This record gives sequence, C-alpha cells and structure tokens, in this order.
Amino acid sequence: MSLTTLLPHLAAHAPGFARRLQQAGLKAEDLRSAADLAALPVIRKDDLAQMQAADPPFGGFLACAPGELKRIFQSPGPIYDPEARTPDYWRWKPALQAAGFAPGDVVINCFGYHLTPAGAMFEEGLWAAGCAVIPGGIGSQEAQARLIADLNVTGYVGLPSYLKALLEKSEQIGLTCPIQKAFFTAEPLPPSLRAWLNQRGVKIARQGYGTAECGNLGFECERENGWHIPPEIILQICDINTGQPLPDGESGEIVVTLMNPDYALVRFGTGDLSAYATEACSCTLNTPRLMGWQGRIGDAVKVRGMFLHPRQLREVMSRFSGQISVWQAVVTRQEHRDFLSLQVELAPSVSATLTESIAKSTHEALKFQIRVESIAPGTLPPDAAPIRDERTWE
Repeated sequence: MSLTTLLPHLAAHAPGFARRLQQAGLKAEDLRSAADLAALPVIRKDDLAQMQAADPPFGGFLACAPGELKRIFQSPGPIYDPEARTPDYWRWKPALQAAGFAPGDVVINCFGYHLTPAGAMFEEGLWAAGCAVIPGGIGSQEAQARLIADLNVTGYVGLPSYLKALLEKSEQIGLTCPIQKAFFTAEPLPPSLRAWLNQRGVKIARQGYGTAECGNLGFECERENGWHIPPEIILQICDINTGQPLPDGESGEIVVTLMNPDYALVRFGTGDLSAYATEACSCTLNTPRLMGWQGRIGDAVKVRGMFLHPRQLREVMSRFSGQISVWQAVVTRQEHRDFLSLQVELAPSVSATLTESIAKSTHEALKFQIRVESIAPGTLPPDAAPIRDERTWE
C-alpha cells in the first residue's frame, strides 16, 4: 500500500489521525512521499499515552473496530497496542531468518507474555519462520534449563542477559545447553557478552531493534555491522528539536511511519537515537542500515527490556507524600544484568518498615522488582532527578 492510498484511508477511518492532520493544517492528499511526511509533527510515547487517555482506548488512531483485532496489549505508559489479524503482524520473520532460524528449530521464547506484546510478537515471527515455539517467558530458570536439555532446544529469543542466566543455571546443575542460535532485542548486546555466548556454544548471537508499538525496525545480518531496515516501513532519522530528516551519517531520533491500514502510527518518534549508514553492507541484503543504538532523548530509561518512566515513579511516590523527604531510582549493571534500586530519605519519626510498603507499591504499579534502600539525610540533593542511570555497555 502506498502513502497516497494509505493516508486518505487512515484519515477517513481513524479520527485521531484526522485531527493530527487538521492541527498541522494538512490534508492526507498533501503527503504523497516520505519527504512530504516531514510537514507532520512527530508524536512520541508520552504524546500517545496522553492522546489515548483523552480519547480511549487508542487515541482515535485505530482504523478498525476493536473486536476485529487479534490481540490488544498494554505497554508501560500505559499505552494500548493493537495487533490486527495479519500473519507475522510485527514483521520479525526476516530478522529471525537472517539469524538462521528455520523449519525444524525448537525455540524457547523468553519474552514476556503478560499484557506486553513482546512474547506474542516473537511467537508470530517464529511460527512464520517455521519454528516450534516454547512460551517460556521469564522465571523458573532451573525448570527452563531442564526443558531446554530434554527437548533439545536449538534456538532462543529474549534478552541477552537472560540467556546468560540460563546458561549459567545449566552449568550449575550439570546440564549441557544445546542452544546454538539466539536473537535478542529490548536490551543492548555488548561485544563482551556476545563473545561470552559464542564461547559457550551459541554460534549465532544476533540483535535486532524494535518497539512495542512498531515491531521490527531493524536487524543484524551475518556481518553484525548495523541493523538492516525492513522495506515495509518508512524510517527517518530526524533532528530532535525540529523533527526534520537529517542527512545520512548524522545522529538523530528514529522516527517511524507504519504502512498499516488498521493503525495510524505515522511519524512516531521512538525516542531512540541512531544514524543511517553511509556505506552499503557487504551482505546480500540490499537494504539501508541503522548504525546501532546511540542513546535516548527524554527521561525514560529501559531496564530489563522495559521502559521505566519518571512520570510513573512520581505517581507512585506521591502516595507517600509527607513520609519521604527525597527519593531517586538508580539503575546499575553487573555481569551483564540490570539492577534497579530506589533510594529514599525517610522523614523524621517515620519507621524504616515503610520501605516494605514502598517496594510493594512500586512493584504493583510498575511491574519492576525494586530494592528499596533507606538513606541518611543529605545523601541526595533536594532536587534529585527521578532516575540515575549508572550503566555502561562495554
């Protein structure tokens, strides 16, 4: 479907998109090419969450009836993500095939299946690639390690840090892990961790890039030098202030337009920074590439593959107003694993047992396991940032 066909369809069936056009002084017919899209302001995750709250449940961007969908997810934000009844809706099949996944592979899928879309989107991609899928999720590592050995599991999709934990668990209980190929996203794959996995029998360890809203936005080939962009989307690298596309090689925000007749996600800013490669890849894929992840704009950070939003932290901590003087979430990384703690300075005369209530509330609201630490007065400045990220990615 071309832009000249897609955008009038979305304007007629998705009132939220029609409002975006009207606010920008545009008509769908004005946007006939990727270059024309620059006239439409970028929207980001926070914008999408606000639009959905004002016009539930999809902000007016859904171009079909909710009952016609295959699945509906809730991502952190909260943001509701639709999945239409289209095979491999999230388009991960070519990324998995580039990593060697093929018919006959038995693959354990260790992305989450609860509310968020990652587990289901990779299950769809693996099915499309002809693989059998074990819906593993995260947790019960010893049971998963035994299952992997018993079923001769050949492939893995999930976080790289979690595969490391599974391999360590297998070694600990005396099992040989047969996994030879792995595909990762939602968390960086540092060269040191890729080498560690290769040394333990994971011959192919590839990474891809995508979001809960957009699915597949890029993946590695055998050269492991950047992410090949799937041809079914329009991806622009844009100035973070003006939203205008930048020349190849310059760093900017990844802005995506999905060619999706059911969901009007047009000029969506992911908040991630990258740049287009200026030279062609020496592999057989004749597609442009992104040169990896180069950081984020905004305040949200990704921890264990999920976004942690300062706004959500503030909402939870507001429940303890008057009992806490100052607080800050701290993200660290040890042995290729993320750790999240919450430092709180309790008000005078408040019992230290309050940290237990804080830990319970943050876990229920944010779905993160957070270690809550009571700190001495003066440890943090009164204007401490909501999140301090101390991780490095060597």
